[in-house]
Amino acid sequence: MKKAIVIGATSGIGKSITEILIQNGYEVGITGRRVDRLQSLKEKNPDKIYYCQMDVQDVSIVDSICNNLVDQLGGLDLFIISSGIGDENKLLDFSIENNVIKTNVQGFTCIAVWVMNYFKKQRHGHLVSISSIAGLIGNGEAPSYNATKAFQINYLEGLRLNAYKSSVDIHVTDVRPGFVDTDMAKGEGMFWVAPVEKAAQQIFTAIKRKRKVVYITKRWRMIGFLLKIMPYSLLRKM
Repeated sequence: MKKAIVIGATSGIGKSITEILIQNGYEVGITGRRVDRLQSLKEKNPDKIYYCQMDVQDVSIVDSICNNLVDQLGGLDLFIISSGIGDENKLLDFSIENNVIKTNVQGFTCIAVWVMNYFKKQRHGHLVSISSIAGLIGNGEAPSYNATKAFQINYLEGLRLNAYKSSVDIHVTDVRPGFVDTDMAKGEGMFWVAPVEKAAQQIFTAIKRKRKVVYITKRWRMIGFLLKIMPYSLLRKM
């Protein structure tokens, strides 16, 4: 039986992908801040779920919790990072920006380093991380969110190159969602909002195919291309 860990499994994409993994024969270790939701997932799948409460901003406990889950699972094949936050901050309150950075950069990096080092020791594994199409451009209303997602996109590419140069069988998948119907979907005028179950199923398909980069849902690939070539005169009107 394959073994997976999902960081940020209490809601949204993380919860939905956990359920899909269970349906497809995985044993799964899960983390999140809301222990009642972790317990609920455990109760539904008592023989296939292991959990530890964790706030990714507390980097001092990342190693011990990940090691604990691996010990309970008896190994690790797949690791999914699905924790992230973002807030509008037009007034540029530093406390808001710093909170986003501590989760999306500091916590993300600490977790990614742990799993890559683990996979390097066993010389194989698959890291999947949920970044965002937002990482392709800046955003005047939520500067830190887009900027931290850009960091994740580039960091994941760096990890992929690092694995290649280390001659190990490690796959790194960067998942770039557009709008998905989760608590993270904020604001007015959103379009192409995907049901979370559809998004999670497409992510699972990308995992099976060991894709390097995938846009969720598929139609956002076109938007991703347009964002990369968009002139600044149009960007500032968004």
